Amino acid sequence: MLSVLCVGAGGFAGAVLRYGASLAVPESAFPVATFAVNVLGSFVMGLVVGAVDARPGMLSPNMVLFLKTGLCGGFTTFSTFSLETLGLFEEGAWLLGGAYAAASLVCCVVGVFCGRAVALHLLEA
Repeated sequence: MLSVLCVGAGGFAGAVLRYGASLAVPESAFPVATFAVNVLGSFVMGLVVGAVDARPGMLSPNMVLFLKTGLCGGFTTFSTFSLETLGLFEEGAWLLGGAYAAASLVCCVVGVFCGRAVALHLLEA
């Protein structure tokens, strides 16, 4: 039961942060807020995974659930990304939609890689 509460609390925090990001970034043709949230969330996911890899037991299983499944899951918005990409395609903005999808994929994978590398570097020192 505690694990469910940890995921729920993290999801709440992540969703509120995501909403705040959407308010902080002005709208444009390119979905900047969603893109930034997905890259940042991927980086944070990498930090969490890197910390767990570098120092097993440093974070409790419930803290990992809070951060990884809850916070990052509630914060990153892959479903919104998918909807926005579809919207761009339906508007005939094939190039912009394709660029958005490709940039999101590459930058988010790089975000996880960099976050994990930073955590491993800092915690293995």
